[in-house]
Amino acid sequence: MTTSSSERGVSLGMPELPVPAYPDDVRARLEADAREVIARYPDSRSALLPLLHLVQSEEGHVTRTGMRFCAEVLGLTTAEVTAVATFYTMYRRKPSGDYQVGVCTNTLCAVMGGDAIFEELQEHLGVGNGETTDDGKVTLEHIECNAACDFAPVVMVNWEFFDNQTPGSAKRLVDDLRAGRPVEPTRGAPLCTFKETARILAGFPDERPGAVEASGGAGPASLVGLRLARGEAAPARVVHPRDGGPHDEPQDRAPQDRAPQDRAPQDRAVHEPSPTEHLSSHDAPQDTSASDPAHPAGPAAEEGE
Repeated sequence: MTTSSSERGVSLGMPELPVPAYPDDVRARLEADAREVIARYPDSRSALLPLLHLVQSEEGHVTRTGMRFCAEVLGLTTAEVTAVATFYTMYRRKPSGDYQVGVCTNTLCAVMGGDAIFEELQEHLGVGNGETTDDGKVTLEHIECNAACDFAPVVMVNWEFFDNQTPGSAKRLVDDLRAGRPVEPTRGAPLCTFKETARILAGFPDERPGAVEASGGAGPASLVGLRLARGEAAPARVVHPRDGGPHDEPQDRAPQDRAPQDRAPQDRAVHEPSPTEHLSSHDAPQDTSASDPAHPAGPAAEEGE
């Protein structure tokens, strides 16, 4: 039995129409902006990423017209521009909402509730991943790590942080966005539309009063390494898995004068687990395939046997 092209999902319709050009006034304005962007780079093709943001700020997504414009002003082929525009998820390939609502579903945010938030928002808004509400206000998507794990679960709206979210708070957030009510990010600049965000990402200043002064900060957990490097962190706390948790190491007594739980690891008696006691990763060394010849690693039979 043969299968028709339509059944196989193959379109044999008319070829795609030629790419339309921008209206003259729009092109003149974009060309002036493009010259400003290109002047920042010693090699003009290095301006491609910000120029894609620029054309995205015009229509809310990167259209064929926008890619053609970038190719013409940079002396590239449309294939070269398309390869870049389709590689990065920050460039939208179809019309999207005024507010891009991204729910982090990477490991930590997911286990802290990100998966539940995303599922409830899909049901609440009546859209799937990458889809936009009928009023054109909100596009919902799941996104990868936002480097804000100490605030998990995190939702971003047009790349601004909304930390420590719950399904309930996330639903209130999208309801406020759709109703036009004021919404304040947890950290960072005041919220603006996706088109306005795209223009800022193209490298043009945010001219809203107070927007530049507003800034987001990392959370305490994110800054521990920096404080350690500066010598600003508190004394080290040592965790002994067998005696109940962390404690500060006393520095004013000799090892033999300290209580057993206060002695440094090198001063304490080695714990020998009984045969029935559970071994954990703290109870090294254990036999491995490298140290136990009687139990080598590797396949038990040759390939094909």
